[in-house]
Amino acid sequence: MGIREEIRPVTYLKSRAADLLGQINETRRPVVITQNGEPRGVLQDPVSYEQTRNAIGLLKLLVQGEEDFRRGETVPAGEVFAGVRERLNDRRERSGASGEI
Repeated sequence: MGIREEIRPVTYLKSRAADLLGQINETRRPVVITQNGEPRGVLQDPVSYEQTRNAIGLLKLLVQGEEDFRRGETVPAGEVFAGVRERLNDRRERSGASGEI
């Protein structure tokens, strides 16, 4: 089933909102809502929406990392891990836990 099957006019949304919500939550496929034949919005289930937001966030971080790399603003992995290890050990000491990470 392609996107063409997932296009509904706003009048369909108005008259069958519960059915449409059931459909998108069952199929996890977004539905394009049209008004006067033009796409005006997209109805999507909450899980897919959250996954999309998370994916976009990760892509933004990737782009930032690539820009840092191009500018030569990098830190060797060993230094990063040593810093994380130090912070974790400091946190463990403050909490009263024993042993190093």
